Amino acid sequence: MEPDLFPHAGVRCAAIVLDNLARPYPYADHHVRRSAQDTAMPHELHPAFGTSFDWHSCVHMHWLGVSVLDAGLPDSAADARLRAALGANLTAEKLDVEAEYLAANPSWERPYGWAWLVRLAAACSSSHDAELRAWGANLTGCVDTVARLVTAWLNTAEYPVRHGLHTNSAFGLAWLVDAFRTLNRDEAAAACAAGARRWFAGDAAWASEWELSGQDFLSAGLSEADLMARVLSPTDFAGWFRRFLPDLDAGSAMLAPVGVSDETDGYLVHLHGLNLSRAGQLARILAVLREAEAAPSDGHHTPSASDLLTAAVRPLFDAGMRGLDSGNFMSTHWLASFAWDAAESIAGTD
Repeated sequence: MEPDLFPHAGVRCAAIVLDNLARPYPYADHHVRRSAQDTAMPHELHPAFGTSFDWHSCVHMHWLGVSVLDAGLPDSAADARLRAALGANLTAEKLDVEAEYLAANPSWERPYGWAWLVRLAAACSSSHDAELRAWGANLTGCVDTVARLVTAWLNTAEYPVRHGLHTNSAFGLAWLVDAFRTLNRDEAAAACAAGARRWFAGDAAWASEWELSGQDFLSAGLSEADLMARVLSPTDFAGWFRRFLPDLDAGSAMLAPVGVSDETDGYLVHLHGLNLSRAGQLARILAVLREAEAAPSDGHHTPSASDLLTAAVRPLFDAGMRGLDSGNFMSTHWLASFAWDAAESIAGTD
């Protein structure tokens, strides 16, 4: 990761992860209670992922911690503390409870939490570090459960969710496709890719000026494009992208950073995440467009699109990082994962 992009990223993110994993409250469990006797506490419902404000944030805090360890943490004491905190949660016993909860609540955390969970498993399983790979093995039951849930969902859902929040279908499918491929879960990956093409391949002339809402942390249009870049060939994607955003130019609102007026408002700070997710998505889209532009030309490629995306990425990233710099828990319980993800994606385009 480029040090000038995210200075001291490993040490800084390790500290954020450790702080979040040690915070049991506040916690929003989003648990549907079925009787007066259904009074289990968050740590009983979610022994592995019962901190960091909510379940999905806790999952991607674990993903961030694993990513930091896999990249190499120069501070040996921080490395030891992070391993201990993650290892205490990523046990087979605790993760089996999480898998059982998912199976018993088949639409819960769909697809956002599912995607982060499988992504966590993929990060562990593909690591060079034996301890992390062992955690990946412990996550097998969770991955099995999500694979079944994803397949059932895609077989029954006729329409995608297109807004800029957790239930956005394209964002979840994009990370599920990648993670299932990494884990060699070919059937699940193929189901996700087929669902993506069914829902989004025919989309054109996206009205990007309509997509921003006051608490989005995702661009609905760029989430869709980021997904299609994974399931189409580079040349096919270049054509799809041209049809999808035919009027994209330097003045397009989806390329411009947005500000946050209240750092303590848990919904308004989503806009920091919007800046960071847009930066990461643009970087990944840019990489595929460059690959298409390097292929033999059919006369239709538009290198100018790459220029537009390149110019937009760094201002978006820098704007999003202000949320992390604020130090407010409404941002820090989740935003660092998006910062790390965006920084890695941007570094991959250099």
